This record gives sequence, C-alpha cells and structure tokens, in this order.
Amino acid sequence: MDSALERIRVLVVDDHPMWCEAVARDLDEAGTTVVGTAGDGAKALRIAPAARPTLAVVDLHLPDMGGVELISGLAELSDPPNILVLSASGAGEDVLAAVKAGATGYLVKSADREQLLDAVRRVDAGEAVYTPGLAGLVLGEYRRLSARSGPREEEAGRAPSLTPRETEVLRLVAKGLAYKQIAGRLSISHRTVQNHVQNTLTKLQLHNRAQLVRYAIDQGIDGDEG
Repeated sequence: MDSALERIRVLVVDDHPMWCEAVARDLDEAGTTVVGTAGDGAKALRIAPAARPTLAVVDLHLPDMGGVELISGLAELSDPPNILVLSASGAGEDVLAAVKAGATGYLVKSADREQLLDAVRRVDAGEAVYTPGLAGLVLGEYRRLSARSGPREEEAGRAPSLTPRETEVLRLVAKGLAYKQIAGRLSISHRTVQNHVQNTLTKLQLHNRAQLVRYAIDQGIDGDEG
C-alpha cells in the first residue's frame, strides 16, 4: 500500500452511481479510507461534518446544486477538506469557477486510474493539479484579473513580511511548479517546501494554493528575480 494514500480520508460525490462506485473502489483498493459517497450536494454537506474527509473528489454537475456551490459549502466546514474536481467538463468557465470557489485540483473524467491517484496524493499535499492545458488557463486568468484591477495598495501596505526563502518558494509556486520541482530547484526537501507554503498561507491568512497564486500575481512576485 502507498503510505501517502493510506492517511487520506476521501468523500466521493457524483450523481452517476456506477461512476461514483468505481472511483470509490479505485481509491479504496489503492489504500485510502473512503469515508462516504454521495449522489448529490445536499447529502455530501450533510455527511461531511461527521465523516471528516481530508479530501473530497467532486463532480461539478449535480442534480440539486452546482458543484461550485458544493465546493463553497465544503470550504466553510470547520475542518474543510482539500477539493479535487473530477468532471466531464473541461470548459474554461467551469475550471475557473471551481478554482475560485476553492478547488485545488481539476481533472477531466478521461483521466486514467494512475492519474487520479497521483492527483489525490498531490492535492492532499496542498499542490494544485490540473489536467494538462488547464494550469495555463488558470494562471492566465489570474494575471488578467490582476492587470484589470491594478495593484491593491491598501493590501500591499499591510502585507505581512515574508522571509527571503518564503518569497522564493512563493515565486516558484506562482510559476506553476510542483512541490517536488521546487524542492529540486532549491535543493531542499519536499517537506521543507510544504512547510514554507503552509507558513506563508498562515501569514497571509489564505486557505489554498489558488489564493496563494493570485496573491503572488497581485504583488508581482510571480516574475523572475532581478
């Protein structure tokens, strides 16, 4: 069994019973603890507080509510799970809406079992994971919004001070590098990268990597040094 998967508690939400069961079975066989399944958003929000998932794999198109509404509801829990969207849609507006609501990862349903398991591992570790081609879409939208809104001077004036290493890690996160890539680039451990990211999130009072990337772009930290 994969030790990285064994500690993950997963909630699977999809309104297609056979698909939901197949995803749950793949995750269970790989070693995760599947704490619940739901075919609609209401059930997911009802069982999540007691089930205490650390990660939720959710579809965007549910019979009773939109996936964005579900993601927002899960994000409001006292101990919110990381969110991985697994959807048939690769439309740009769906991807951006999910990420803005708090999703950390987004895969289309054409992903195979190994891609799903890799995404679950990485999203659980706090990394942003997207089906190839979607990461650029998300970063491009953040840059567009930042350019349109202009610098937020009042936020810059009260921004907490980051250490040089935290700033360096943040710059590479904003460039879309995975934690292992950052670790290799800076010759530090994967765990050290995670610690720097978590410290930065705490200092900035942010909740996920998507918000961190937006902050870095707003502050001009995503460019090259010098």
